[in-house]
Amino acid sequence: MARRGTNLDRVGGFNDAVVLDAIRRSDQLSRVELAEVTGLSGQAISNIVRRLLEAGLVREAGRLRGAGLGKPRTLLELEPTGRYSVGVHLDPSVVTVVLLDLTGEMVARRPVDQYADDPDLLIDGIAKTIEEVIAEAGAARDRVTGVGIAAPGPIDVERGVVVDPPNLSTWHLVPLRDALGERTGLPVVMDKDVTAAAAAEKWAGQGGSFVFFYLGTGVGAGLVVGDEVIRGSSSNVGEIGHVIVDPDGPVCYCGRRGCVGESSQPRYLVQQAVAAGVLAAGIDLDDRPAVEEAFVRLCALAAGGAPAARGIVVRLADRIAKVVEDIANLLDLDRVVFGGPHWEPLAPVLGDAVRDALAGRFLLQAVHPFEVTGTALGSDVGAMGAASLILDTTFSPNPSLVGER
Repeated sequence: MARRGTNLDRVGGFNDAVVLDAIRRSDQLSRVELAEVTGLSGQAISNIVRRLLEAGLVREAGRLRGAGLGKPRTLLELEPTGRYSVGVHLDPSVVTVVLLDLTGEMVARRPVDQYADDPDLLIDGIAKTIEEVIAEAGAARDRVTGVGIAAPGPIDVERGVVVDPPNLSTWHLVPLRDALGERTGLPVVMDKDVTAAAAAEKWAGQGGSFVFFYLGTGVGAGLVVGDEVIRGSSSNVGEIGHVIVDPDGPVCYCGRRGCVGESSQPRYLVQQAVAAGVLAAGIDLDDRPAVEEAFVRLCALAAGGAPAARGIVVRLADRIAKVVEDIANLLDLDRVVFGGPHWEPLAPVLGDAVRDALAGRFLLQAVHPFEVTGTALGSDVGAMGAASLILDTTFSPNPSLVGER
């Protein structure tokens, strides 16, 4: 549903965002239709549309003719090149930089070539890659609105600091936001990777109420409730890695057994596969690239129907479903969306297996269904989510900003 505007002059900026958001959600709308969906007066719509046209944020896209419409109506749509946003996904295994246009389409993408454990060296590499993706897309730099960073938690969002992510041992209180802002000269915002991924799904039009279940080097949950991204009091919502799902499971670094984060790791799944004879012995479980390669082989065997391999993934699905069940019932959600770098190889088996495991567990199924889906944004959802943070912050209506200038 489009947001309703207000005809008070003091919130003109908010109303501009309401109109821009309505056009984005519908692809094309006429001025008359905009007045209908936003509740704004015809005069207010005319003034707002004029400002958006002058700013290069929307463009006219032909006329709508039809019986009973009277004078043909001019349709309005977003101008893709009106603004751009950069997204950076900081992951322990790879750092990705993307550039999105105003419609949320990815127009350029690059991994950071020089991945370094040293934070300063890596930030230098990120800044260099940002300039490369802008140049590759041929984007006017003065139309690049800012840089969004999706970082593993915990983070200090007020100071823009990456605190102590468990899988980045050298990153202790790193002021990533300010350091990248100084190197690029662009405004920078930072959020948790799972929250950024949820924001990307929302920006892509997949709103409502859902949990984004992130499967990567760690696991996490991004939340959107009532079409609003939920961040929590310190913007660290979604730390689900230590929910115990198997009391007899592996020992986690926290000292307990069976945490969902540890029992979802490729390392643990590969270890299970070796023990079951699914994969050959001799894999170095401390060699991350070797483990990733073995994990992909395991997933391929499961998708191909190998019983022992499939059983490992199905048991993983049952552990994940226990967490999803609690979140969905607690918050009355519509669906779970899976994504992250490990989702794609798991998807052929995991999606259906989670769906089966959840059957009968969603307590509100008599009122509404609960859907299990994968992200439509692919493996770069974290980076796209980071860029979406800029688009969402800049161009989406935020009721809390009403009256502020």
